[in-house]
Amino acid sequence: MTNFPYGSVKQGMDAAFPKEEFDRHLKAAQKKLGEKGIDLLLLTGPENIFYLTGQQTPGFYTFQCLGVPQEGTPFLLLRGLEASNAKANTYLEDMIVYGDDGDATAELAKVLKDRGWKGKRIALDRRSYYLTIAQFEKLTEACGALADGSGIVESLRAVKSPLELKAMDMAGIATEAGMLAGMKAIKVGATENDVAADLVAAQIKNGSEYLGMDPFVCAGPRSGLRHATWRRRPLEEGDAVTLENVACYNRYHVALFRTGMVGQCKDNRLRGMRDACIEGLERALETLKPGNTCADVHNAVQKVVDKHGYTDYFRKRCGYAIGLAFGPDWGEGHILSLYYNQPRVLEPGMAFHMPITLSDRGKFTVAASETAVVTEKGNRVFSKIPRALF
Repeated sequence: MTNFPYGSVKQGMDAAFPKEEFDRHLKAAQKKLGEKGIDLLLLTGPENIFYLTGQQTPGFYTFQCLGVPQEGTPFLLLRGLEASNAKANTYLEDMIVYGDDGDATAELAKVLKDRGWKGKRIALDRRSYYLTIAQFEKLTEACGALADGSGIVESLRAVKSPLELKAMDMAGIATEAGMLAGMKAIKVGATENDVAADLVAAQIKNGSEYLGMDPFVCAGPRSGLRHATWRRRPLEEGDAVTLENVACYNRYHVALFRTGMVGQCKDNRLRGMRDACIEGLERALETLKPGNTCADVHNAVQKVVDKHGYTDYFRKRCGYAIGLAFGPDWGEGHILSLYYNQPRVLEPGMAFHMPITLSDRGKFTVAASETAVVTEKGNRVFSKIPRALF
């Protein structure tokens, strides 16, 4: 370990899981490297680094790289400011730090050369949000061609362990608390910000940490803008209100989507769409079980949407994998999607958020969702909140 003043920080004092859990993840990844003939895998994405080591920080926007050899112990290159954080969150003994006046990519290239990795088969996760083109070019210039290591760790993350699911159970408690508080805050004269503030505060009070992405809270015509969120609009009688929230526990996320009304719903078209969403979600949950495919789940929902005549209001996947996340997203849709062209067979331990959403753009959105984990006999949802329009 590079000499660094850690003070009274104890190794692993803030780790999300016991050392044995991370060791199990690491051994599984190293087995994959052996199968692919890769000597060293370089990871820059915070999710994969956390999965193998436990390192977590809101400072993931600065360059960090985990080097995972086919055999032996990994090393972590990171900003000096993050070193004490890494010692507290991980059981790593080999960390190399760089200063704020340093060139992180040049430092990594030097480490690879000094440790004899140059000329070996090195793979790099090319799909990471946190590796720039300039950094990639500098590494290949220093080390030669780098194999594509994308998807190696993600293939392991697709199936959650009991400890990961326990973290999601805790996130689910906070998600429910946030949703209930958001529902309670909906009334004439309140603003979208009022609703969002109560929702987020309740989640934090019930154990949530900072999120991979903020919740979505919109009312009236703004609810018909997908992926728009609170912007100070006062709630009016007859507004549809969409609440899609997520809470996080030890970096594991659980999401939930519900639709509310300010006052009584008098729009029969909105009610019809709401009923179709709930029926589609029920079909999704019936189909989400071992042996079926990701496509089977989506197709079951699509049949409901088509039957009710709302095809033009859907046109999206019916769900995505969820669990371990840092910004800019709370999902793991790049690992698994529930869509018509996805043949992956469902296995126990896979977890998905399934937002069944129908939008009349610029007018309103209605939706219902659950986060569910596939079990040996079917699935288990993380929420007990009714799906009906509230």
